[in-house]
Amino acid sequence: MKLELKGGSYMGRKKAYGDRSKGLLNTVKGVSSFLNIIAGVALTFLMCLTIADVILRFFRRPIVGTYELVAFSGAVGIGFALPLTSWARQHIFVDFVIMKFSRKVKDAFNVATRCLVIALLLLVSWNMFKFGQTLQNAGEVSPTLQIPFYPIAYAVGVCFFILCLVFVCDIIKISGGEYDV
Repeated sequence: MKLELKGGSYMGRKKAYGDRSKGLLNTVKGVSSFLNIIAGVALTFLMCLTIADVILRFFRRPIVGTYELVAFSGAVGIGFALPLTSWARQHIFVDFVIMKFSRKVKDAFNVATRCLVIALLLLVSWNMFKFGQTLQNAGEVSPTLQIPFYPIAYAVGVCFFILCLVFVCDIIKISGGEYDV
């Protein structure tokens, strides 16, 4: 990290990360954006399916398996939207306590919390893969449409791993002075 001092006071930092870090940042952002598109498609499908089912129920012709498809689409919509939501910091962020501290303390606090979150999300991702394997070995399928559950568990596990990478990128941005607190 390089500090620029003007008149003896802190004025900002120059970008301190290299091409590899920029490549990682761009890749993670691109993957997160792609996953967000899939989440949007799943949400759109969920809404259209629900509307069609409500209309067809009026004519006594409901869509078979709507409940299962809505549940699968909801899992995909939520899981796949998490990485870009965290990247863009569009989640709930309670910062009124750390706003009173210096930039150095804020950065240290943000790095520490990101490290804790990465550890937690790695555990969640690993357990989603274990859960998916358990579902696959057991041959668990949805009751009506007989759709296997395990691909959704694996996909959400991948999303949590990508979310870990988003927080690694946050640490890179913090160390490079590009993270606005």
